[in-house]
Amino acid sequence: MKAAVLHARENLKVEQVETPTAGPGELVLRVEAALTCGTDLKVFRRGYHAKMLTLNRLFGHELAGTVVEIGAGVTAFTLGDRVVPLNSAPCDECFFCLAGQQNLCDDLLFNNGAYAEYIRIPARIVAKNTLKLPAGMPFAHAALTEPLACVMRGLEESNATAGQTMIVLGAGPIGLLFIHAASLAGLHVIAVVKRTDQVTTARNFGAEQVIRIADVAAGADGKSDPIATARALTPGGRGADIVIEAVATPEAWQSAVQMARKGGLINLFGGPPAGTSVAFDTNLLHYGDLTLKASFHHTPATARAAFDLLQSGRFRCDAFLTGAATLDELPAVFTRMLTRPAEGIVPEIKTAIFPHKSFAEVHAHPAAEQVPA
Repeated sequence: MKAAVLHARENLKVEQVETPTAGPGELVLRVEAALTCGTDLKVFRRGYHAKMLTLNRLFGHELAGTVVEIGAGVTAFTLGDRVVPLNSAPCDECFFCLAGQQNLCDDLLFNNGAYAEYIRIPARIVAKNTLKLPAGMPFAHAALTEPLACVMRGLEESNATAGQTMIVLGAGPIGLLFIHAASLAGLHVIAVVKRTDQVTTARNFGAEQVIRIADVAAGADGKSDPIATARALTPGGRGADIVIEAVATPEAWQSAVQMARKGGLINLFGGPPAGTSVAFDTNLLHYGDLTLKASFHHTPATARAAFDLLQSGRFRCDAFLTGAATLDELPAVFTRMLTRPAEGIVPEIKTAIFPHKSFAEVHAHPAAEQVPA
């Protein structure tokens, strides 16, 4: 079969590899749709992932597909089932699992290989973290489950409640997922963005107010002050109840802390490169009674919460699927993602990869229409 293999930094190749077979408890899926992801882009750029992936391995982790082979002992699925497998499953036996922190499992089992014609799903993921698609749900929509599950975990860990004010720094795919999910949950969302096109996009996904950093008036020092501008938009100018950092830079981490109200919570969701250090004002943290929180990955519960939201009809799945490509085009897609397009050109949010479709089939229709219900 054809599959994408990551060999080194920015060295991704689509090549022939052995077609997987199902062992005991396992499934083999025909991949119907796989989605590009900020995490995969980070791995492509850096050549590694601390938890998920090493070099010379199959690549990609957001997908949905059809069951084409069933291993011995599997009774919950039948041939032809349309499913979305998550990219991990916890052991449910270690200290962290028993403490309700399955995302920190000592033996968290990851699975990669979404950018391929077929994928093997390990027994533990089959048993604990594979969900059947309802009739009428497109595969490309279902493939949004994994990134949204991470966002749902972030909202859960931030104790997000309807009526609260949330500031989201960043309007990449994860930032937009936070904006949309939080707005659907009844929070008042303020987005802080960098690009002109992100202003409209953030509003379309539910941000009530959007600050473009370059549009903020300069202060006495000649520099713009998005922190003061963002705080001024919150009730009483106190700052936000919750601030989500989804940019993954030290500067954004520092700004996020200064945008929260006294007693507020800051979720440092974006992950800068290993070894990155950030300095905070200790008086601000202490006398502001601030909570700093970081959220990693997802749990089976937040995966199901994400899946339920995606199939509810309330979530704008189509709007996130802004591009489509064949498997052979994947390396070029990631190379293109390394560079943000010039102002005025709207970048892709997520590109849907369709391993079993031709170039003509893929580019004949919008991404969301590629896989009918």
